[in-house]
Amino acid sequence: MPEVRSPTVRRGELGALLRARRLELELTVEQVAEHLLCSPSKVSRMETGQRGATQRDVRDLCAFYGITDEAERTRLMTLAQEGKQQGWWQPYGLTPAYSEFVGLEQAATSMDVYHSTVVPGLLQTSGYAEALHEAGMPKPDPETLERLVKTRVTRQELLDRSDPPLIQIVMDEAVLRRPIGGPAVMRDQLDRMVEIARRPNVTIQVLAFELGAHPALESNFTILKLGGRAPNIVFVEGLIPPAIYRRAKDLQRYQQVFERLREIGSNPKDFTTLIGKIRNTYTAG
Repeated sequence: MPEVRSPTVRRGELGALLRARRLELELTVEQVAEHLLCSPSKVSRMETGQRGATQRDVRDLCAFYGITDEAERTRLMTLAQEGKQQGWWQPYGLTPAYSEFVGLEQAATSMDVYHSTVVPGLLQTSGYAEALHEAGMPKPDPETLERLVKTRVTRQELLDRSDPPLIQIVMDEAVLRRPIGGPAVMRDQLDRMVEIARRPNVTIQVLAFELGAHPALESNFTILKLGGRAPNIVFVEGLIPPAIYRRAKDLQRYQQVFERLREIGSNPKDFTTLIGKIRNTYTAG
């Protein structure tokens, strides 16, 4: 089972606490960087959780920020230590943004997912994931392909935790109609989606073709809500390298779009019936 105490989230929690303290003292990033004898970008990346703070950094910042309470200092030092640990996904050679996303996903309390063209990663069978990656450019070598598929499947273990996140998924009908991997792979994939949709913490909706245009036709995104002090994020992926957005206005925009998609999407109770009809179209050739 993947480590729930994600080092990525611990870095985010630590960064949020350090940033709150800096703002409370009305200090600039440049002033903190000057004190630490480092670049302002290092301070900014520590505050956003993109870079882990060392225990020495935390010690120096506690002194600079006047944090004398022993319990608070211990908490910050512990977060720094946990933020430097290795997550299960890190040896897989993922891109930086995807690696960070997987680390945050492991500790999410809820996630809102929209996909326009392919089945979301948390729902993919190994056969579907393999067919999807094999169609990429450049085509991955066998070792890379195995690593990519294993990463995708291992991510899904969070679905079987005793406290799984609340997951809301909206997908375009095109996701269900595109025969990735062939009929047998698609039948297995649709069966898997029905099984997951029956779980009490998961809802799946579909945007029918007849709806026409909608606000997210050309996008795939996931909104992760992390709870605690770690900031929520939006993960956007596509042909260009994936990106993570943290600004409040970006989060608000994507959340508004997602709520609109839920309004116009199908009734979650109808998902099993819809899948049954589509499954019948995937006959052995």
